[in-house]
Amino acid sequence: MRISIFGSGYVGLVQAAVFSEVGHQVTCMDIDAERITRIERGELPFFEPGLADRVTTGLAQGTLRLTSNAQSAVEGSDYLFICVGTPPAPDGGADLQHVMSAAETIGTHMDSRKVIITKSTVPVGTADQISARIAEILAGRNVDVDYEVCSNPEFLKEGSAVADALRPDRIIVGVRSETAQREFRRMYEAFNRNHDKMMFMDPRSAELTKYAANAMLATKISFINEIANIAEAVGADIEWVRKGIGSDPRIGYQFIYPGAGYGGSCFPKDVLALDHLAGQHAIQASILPAVHSTNEAQKRRLPALVTARLGDDLTGRTVGIWGLSFKPNTDDMREAPSRVLIEAIWAAGGHIKAFDPKAMPACQKLYGERQDIEFANSKEEAIQNADCLVICTEWKVFWSPNFEDIKRRLSAPIIIDGRNLFNPAYMDELGIEYYGIGRGKTLTVGG
Repeated sequence: MRISIFGSGYVGLVQAAVFSEVGHQVTCMDIDAERITRIERGELPFFEPGLADRVTTGLAQGTLRLTSNAQSAVEGSDYLFICVGTPPAPDGGADLQHVMSAAETIGTHMDSRKVIITKSTVPVGTADQISARIAEILAGRNVDVDYEVCSNPEFLKEGSAVADALRPDRIIVGVRSETAQREFRRMYEAFNRNHDKMMFMDPRSAELTKYAANAMLATKISFINEIANIAEAVGADIEWVRKGIGSDPRIGYQFIYPGAGYGGSCFPKDVLALDHLAGQHAIQASILPAVHSTNEAQKRRLPALVTARLGDDLTGRTVGIWGLSFKPNTDDMREAPSRVLIEAIWAAGGHIKAFDPKAMPACQKLYGERQDIEFANSKEEAIQNADCLVICTEWKVFWSPNFEDIKRRLSAPIIIDGRNLFNPAYMDELGIEYYGIGRGKTLTVGG
């Protein structure tokens, strides 16, 4: 099948590579010509395990083509996926300017039947907006061609996006015609062999399903973080609590790991966008704003623990940080808890030595050249002569360190663990002053 994908970000480029791998003829279009050139050279704009090799293979085999020519992308394919960004608008809603720009481009150049598919996370009703705008453009061109606008939301997790695309849990498609249903079945046949994962519904229900899924997952994270803070206050251990409630199949173990708060490009903006959508329809949502405010407060826990232990004035102090990305296996620092920590340390006059397997270039690009942060070549270098170690991201390389070496390198053996990687009792045995999230050891903190 001939497929064009508008956007070469986390969703677009991954979906293009995976579709091309199973034999579809895929064009990935981005208006940024320089970005396209870099991808063709093998310089991907972000890190995602398994993606670079698949892009290289697709280009070599001729099943994947990259272009900045929107007209050729529209005219050369029958199925047009919109996979562009939907950043938060100032009012908390989703900014659809890139989505609508792609839709207008499609309407301007289409001259035969097309199926237009939104894979970006968009507010309910966006498919109808796109359809109306394309109809308006076609009428202005005096062109009469058949088309259908569908919703096929992505459920990819950064860090495992390729694996998620190859083996999706479900394939949700919002369509209105049986013809489009049959076409989607052919399109996804290679990913739907074990059992039928396809769920067809109307476009508005598909759009809301995506928002609801992300909001539910965010809710679980904020809930367990709130319980962790209670556990810490009353002297309980959240790890036992987590295992106790997770054993209930109605709750499950996924997304109930306490920590420093969620980040990334999806959960923060989608919770706010869904709350905004509810407000537009006179629905007073109570849980959604609570989820967001709880998460924002949780991001302040790590800097509060640092200042509670080292003092409010960090002048002359150095904090070693392990992990900068919002989660492992990505270099994405959007809304990352590490950013709140970094900026709080700077505000208190402190110095930072940081290590992350992938995200240090992104951090340097984000903050520029500064004298108050060093990027280390290893996790060991990041803690040399530091006053404490703070763990922000649970990269596997941090899970089983040499603790005696940590004690030798740190000025004082203090670990503040935002991901609960280590056993507090074992840390006590080693003589390490260890503070996790909800692990029973408390510091008097503000915020």
